Amino acid sequence: MPTGSPPVTPGGPLAGALTGVRVLDLSRLLPGPYLTMILADLGADVVKIEDPHVGDYLRVIPPKKGDLSGRYLAINRGKRSLTLDLKAPAGAEALRRMAAQADVVVESFRPGVMDRLGLGYAALSAINPRLIVCSISGYGQTGPYADRAGHDLNYVSLAGVLAMGGGEAGGAPAMPGVQIADLAGGTLWSATGILAALLQRDRTGRGAHLDISMTEGAMALLATELGNLDCGAVPSRGAETLNGGMACYQIYRTQDGRYLSVGGLEPKFWLAFNQAIGRTGSVAELAGVSPDQARIRAELAAILATKTLAEWVTILAAHDCCCEPVLEPAELADHPLHQARAVFFELDGGALGPIRQLRTPLGAPAAPTIPPRRGEHSAAVLRDYGFGADEIAALGAG
Repeated sequence: MPTGSPPVTPGGPLAGALTGVRVLDLSRLLPGPYLTMILADLGADVVKIEDPHVGDYLRVIPPKKGDLSGRYLAINRGKRSLTLDLKAPAGAEALRRMAAQADVVVESFRPGVMDRLGLGYAALSAINPRLIVCSISGYGQTGPYADRAGHDLNYVSLAGVLAMGGGEAGGAPAMPGVQIADLAGGTLWSATGILAALLQRDRTGRGAHLDISMTEGAMALLATELGNLDCGAVPSRGAETLNGGMACYQIYRTQDGRYLSVGGLEPKFWLAFNQAIGRTGSVAELAGVSPDQARIRAELAAILATKTLAEWVTILAAHDCCCEPVLEPAELADHPLHQARAVFFELDGGALGPIRQLRTPLGAPAAPTIPPRRGEHSAAVLRDYGFGADEIAALGAG
């Protein structure tokens, strides 16, 4: 990536959408913190509530910029941090007082932990009936797997998503390159649910408890494949139109060991692609998965292996044929599309130096402050929530 990305200009089209919404974030690691960063980008006041001894251990996972993890810095902008020991009566009571004034609580403990702390939805909604509690877990708050440990790979396994990704038909599933269940299954469904709950609350005056299962969130991505299954088809990896079964929708290696994606599903794109590479193609080659697809793939592979990726990009740019280079993450900020749309920006990290950030598709964030250190804003947050100086000192935040 280049050393310099432009500073962000606050105030995208939705930057003030959640102004005045107070969010208490008890989550750690990926799905919850990414969710609350999205809410902060939209103008919400997000308080990251952390254990005083450990906090969000995403902070310490290398690689780091200074003493903070790159992963942590990527998904925690726009928040304030407060340390509270929720296992201590005073800490739990402080959270209850804050929840009485908050709009949203986000948590990702194992099901039952919040109840054992006296901070479950029943307890908090009794204090604040308008409160929305979003509980993110691997397998849901109920059911036989509620207490089961797991990670993203396990969730996409039980969701059927892992079974659909791989190389050759009948081969082993491929390890996903990103955390599908965490992000698509947890973060995005939680954001959708919270926004819907806020709208519903405007009509009913009551909050809600959102039970977000990352497994179910990932399974939702299979909706169309499950529709095919209901029609008698049996979806399988490497053999479907969109996962490797068709030569027209495929990834090909170039002369320099790079890769080119080809998505010529429609006749006009398929014919344009073949014309661009000097091959005689036909619409008949798009007529479903068949033994001929292996032959067509081999022909295309041989042709595309004769030039470098850069050469093919130049040749194909003159043709409307749905072909793009497979970019490495380190190349993204240099790509003219992402530069033109100001996808990357920098925050002034002080002693840490510039902190590169990726904006969400919703636009520039409302308050792009640097990710907080553990407990950095404890006293200020407690004052904002009505705690006196003696109470703040008693909580160790003075």
